[in-house]
Amino acid sequence: MYESYDYGLWTMVLLNTLIFGGFVFGFLRPKKKYEWRTLGIFAAFIVALFTEMYGFPLTIYVLISLLGSPTGITDPFQHLNGHLLGTLFGAAVWIKYLICLSGGLVMGFGVLVMSKGWHQIHDAKGNLVTDGIYAYIRHPQYSGLFLITIGMLIQWPTIITLVMWPVLMYAYYRLAMREEREVIKQFDEAYLRYKEEVPAFVPRLKWKDISGMFSRKRVKELKTSPGNQSAK
Repeated sequence: MYESYDYGLWTMVLLNTLIFGGFVFGFLRPKKKYEWRTLGIFAAFIVALFTEMYGFPLTIYVLISLLGSPTGITDPFQHLNGHLLGTLFGAAVWIKYLICLSGGLVMGFGVLVMSKGWHQIHDAKGNLVTDGIYAYIRHPQYSGLFLITIGMLIQWPTIITLVMWPVLMYAYYRLAMREEREVIKQFDEAYLRYKEEVPAFVPRLKWKDISGMFSRKRVKELKTSPGNQSAK
């Protein structure tokens, strides 16, 4: 009925799930039961995403059954047409590639944010970090994760992942707040002052401040006894 069927690539589903899952696992390093539970939600999100991206295009089947081909798509199972932000509006091929590139850039920025936060936390050796990217947001590793998933949704939105995304965000919000309660027990007033001044996930900054977020200047630490590190 249709010219192409660029799916059924289950090896690609497995490979991409392992790559992205392993990447996030390496940065977040869950230890406690509730951390593993939250990471499990992310794992379910990427499995659902890559299953539709390479394995079985459920969302495309649903849209065809409900809407037919309102945009005049003659080959809906061609892989390029899976970029639904362009396909549903009848966008040209170059616009679909631009959407794909935009999603990739958002994901790349998320990786940069997550990486910067991870390096500062582990260089601090258990002390409270308030400089570098932590001077702008309290949880850069989770902010980076949020950006990565937003980039994924820009590239390849599906019904399941759009439903799962708010659940994933709420789960990591709860995890961040739980971690903060533990950090407050360790650093007390120092962290409470820091919390009053610095937002949790979205920085309050101007364009000139962006370079400061990723500067290589030495991390300032409040020297306290070793223990749990700052919240992610």
